[in-house]
Amino acid sequence: MSPQRPPPAITPQILLRAYSIGLFPMAEGADDPSLFWLDPELRGIFPLDGMVVSRSLAKSMRRDRFVVTVDRDFDAVLEGCAAAAPDRPETWINDQIRGLYRDLFDLGYAHTVEAYRDGALVGGLYGVALGAAFFGESMFHRDTDASKVCLLHLAARLRAGGFELLDTQFVTPHLATLGAVEIPRARYRKRLAEAVKRPARAEAWASAPLAGSDVLDILS
Repeated sequence: MSPQRPPPAITPQILLRAYSIGLFPMAEGADDPSLFWLDPELRGIFPLDGMVVSRSLAKSMRRDRFVVTVDRDFDAVLEGCAAAAPDRPETWINDQIRGLYRDLFDLGYAHTVEAYRDGALVGGLYGVALGAAFFGESMFHRDTDASKVCLLHLAARLRAGGFELLDTQFVTPHLATLGAVEIPRARYRKRLAEAVKRPARAEAWASAPLAGSDVLDILS
């Protein structure tokens, strides 16, 4: 009986290829060294022209309670997403995911949005940009509305930058309140194929900080 070969290592290039055909990786837990691929029958997306902003969230945005930045501290955002929280006692972000997405960040494909209050990081999100598609991976908050504000800032930058698809993988009740919807796998793949082959504008990540009122104007 011949010995079994170990599975090939996942590289940043393999990960980008997987995203381009509708796959994304997860781990069973932080201590599990392996990854597995997911391709849900129903895929969660945010229509960039259909973000839902409640009255209270719009008020919070206009007050600019947070200083919102882009690509400022990838490692701190990833750490925040991986940390346990009352609504998320366990994480799927293991060491392999940390290394792969850090590599994608260094290569210019992964991006973060951060929310600061009084100089402290209180919320953030990270994901992957490929063509005119953005694949949201995870977000966290330590202050009320911090992650929601980051998501709206992300959506505004994507819309202004010519992006066509904001993938959220699954739709949770929380994401549904912000406008996330489910679409069938076949429809998602068709939209994905169109989006990844179209270039988006780099200023989505390089532009100056946006005020909350500017974000609301872009998304209206």
